[in-house]
Amino acid sequence: MNIPKSDLPRVIIIGGGFAGISLAKKLKNKPVQVVLLDKHNYHTFQPLLYQVATGGLEAGSIAYPIRKVIHEHNDFYFRLCHVNEIDTKNNKIIADIGELTFDYLVIATGSKTNYFGNTEIERNSIAMKTIPQSLNIRSLILENFEQALLTDDVAERNSLINFVLVGGGPTGVELAGALAEMKNAILQKDYPDLDVSKMQINLVQSGDRILNTMSEKSSEAAEKYLKKLGVNVLKNVRVTSYDGRTISTNTNLVLETATLIWTAGVQGAMVEGLPASSLMEKVERIKVNEFNQVLSFENIFALGDIALMTSEEYPQGHPQVAQPAIQQGKLLAENLSKLLKNEKMKPFEYNDKGSMATIGRNKAVVDLPKYHFHGVFAWFVWMFVHLFSLIGFKNKAVVFLSWVYNYIRFDREGRLIIRPYKKKSFTSFTFDEF
Repeated sequence: MNIPKSDLPRVIIIGGGFAGISLAKKLKNKPVQVVLLDKHNYHTFQPLLYQVATGGLEAGSIAYPIRKVIHEHNDFYFRLCHVNEIDTKNNKIIADIGELTFDYLVIATGSKTNYFGNTEIERNSIAMKTIPQSLNIRSLILENFEQALLTDDVAERNSLINFVLVGGGPTGVELAGALAEMKNAILQKDYPDLDVSKMQINLVQSGDRILNTMSEKSSEAAEKYLKKLGVNVLKNVRVTSYDGRTISTNTNLVLETATLIWTAGVQGAMVEGLPASSLMEKVERIKVNEFNQVLSFENIFALGDIALMTSEEYPQGHPQVAQPAIQQGKLLAENLSKLLKNEKMKPFEYNDKGSMATIGRNKAVVDLPKYHFHGVFAWFVWMFVHLFSLIGFKNKAVVFLSWVYNYIRFDREGRLIIRPYKKKSFTSFTFDEF
C-alpha cells in the first residue's frame, strides 16, 4: 500500500461513512499514524440520497472528497480499496491492493441492504444505499416514462408508470413523498401526451404503521400527508416474491410493476476474519462492549451501523442511523488518546437527539426527546438540521440554493438520464454500480 513506516502507533479505519469520518476528524494531529480505507474516494450524505434519485439534487452536492477531509492532517493517509479480510492473529488487514499491519483497527464499514434471504427480490429490485444506486433509480424512473410513451399495450404502460416502494421507514416515506410531488407538479408537464394520473405510488409496510421507530403521532401525520399526496399506503403487507413484473404478497394482493424499490431493511457490511463469537449473524453486526471494543479484542473496535452495543435501554443495539455513528466516532478518538496514555477509557452513552422525516413541500414530522411536532415548522427544522450536517461549505450552499429554487419554481431540474439504467427484460436488469 506504500504507507511509510512510523514510530507512532498505526490506526487503520475501514470505512469513510459517518463513523469513520467523525473519528478521522477528531484524530487530527494526534500522536498516531492514521490510514483510512474506503471503496469510494468520497463521503456520502445518505439522508439526501432520495433527492438525488428524484432529481432534486445533483450527486456532487451530497458527496465530499475524503482526501479533502484529511489533507491538513499530519501522518494521515487514504487508500482507495476494498478490504477482503482481517487477520487478527497477525494484526493486519488484507485488501485488494495489498496488506497492512495495524496497532489499532477500527471497523466502520456501515450497512448494506437486507433482502432477508430473498434472492429473487434482490435480483429484480433496486436499492438506494449509494449514490450510484440513486442515479440508477433516477434514470429508471425517467426511462420508464419514455418507454411508456412508445407502447400501445395498456397493461405494460401501467406497469411502467407504477412504482412500488417496500419499507415504511424514513427512506421509503421520503422517497414516496418526493415521487408523489414529481407526479403532481412535474411529470404531467414533461409528458403531456401521457396520462400521468394513471401513475401509482405504492408504499408497502409489513408492520401496522409507517415510521414505526418514531412516535405514533408522527406516524399518523406522515401517513396522512402521503395519502393527501396520492400515495397508496399498504400496511401489514409483506412482499414474498417479485419476478421483475409481478409482486406477490402474504395477503394475496398482487401488484403489477416494472419497478420495485427496496428500502425494507439494512444489515451490517461485514468484513471476513473475525471469530463467530464476536458476531451477531442474523443482523450481520459485530458485538462490542461499552468502549466499542470488539469482544475478545483490545485493539480492534467497531463503530456505527456495523457495531452491536447492547444495553438495558437498547437491548437490540443502537439504531443504525447517523447520530450513534458520529457520537461513537468522536468518543473513540478520545478513548484512543486515553489508551496511549494508559488512562481509563470512557464508556459510550448515546445522546438521542431525536428523529425526523420529510414527506414533501411544507410537510415533515419531528420527534425530539420531549416534543413531537409536524407541518411547516417541522419541515424547516428538518431542512436546517440536514443543511447543517452536510460536510463542506460549497455543498451546504449548493443544496440550500437548490432547495430555494425548487421551492420557488416547484421544479426538479436534475431529472436527467446521464447514466442509462438498461433493462434487458422485465426479469433481468443490468446496472453498473460505478
